[in-house]
Amino acid sequence: MRGRSLSKVHTIIGTLAGIASIAGAAFSVVQKGSATTTPNQGNLVAIVKAAGSRQSVPDATIEILTTQNAIVATLTPDATGRATQELQEGVYVVRISHPRYAAEVRRVQVMPRQTVEIRASLRAGASSTINHTINLDHALNSTVSAVRRAFR
Repeated sequence: MRGRSLSKVHTIIGTLAGIASIAGAAFSVVQKGSATTTPNQGNLVAIVKAAGSRQSVPDATIEILTTQNAIVATLTPDATGRATQELQEGVYVVRISHPRYAAEVRRVQVMPRQTVEIRASLRAGASSTINHTINLDHALNSTVSAVRRAFR
C-alpha cells in the first residue's frame, strides 16, 4: 500500500516539474521575441540639461548624423530631458542645440544590443550654424586624432 502512494507522489511531482519546465521555456521564448532591437542595432539615449541649474531642456533639438553629415534622426527630449533612438551599429555624430544655449556636438559609437548614453549640459549662449560647423569639425578632428594615437 505504501509503495503505491509513493509512486503517485512521484508521478505528481514529475508532472508538475514538467509543466514548470515547459512554462519556463515558453516565457523565455516570449521574452526574446519581445525585444525591439535586432542583433545589429543598439540604442542611443540623450539626456539634455541646462548647465549649472541641471534643469532639463525639453525643447532642445537632438540631431543624429552620419559621419558624412547625413541626418539619420531628429529628436526632441521629453519633459525630463531624455530622448531615445534605436540605431544600426556604427559611428554617429550627435548635435544638440537650442536657441538660448550653445550647441554641443558629440561623436558616439553604437554597438549591437548595447545602449550608449550621452549627458549634455548646455551652456547659456546663442547657438548658430557657424557654431554647429565649428563644433562638428572639432569633434571629428579630435576623434580622428584620438584614433591615430591609439594605433601608434
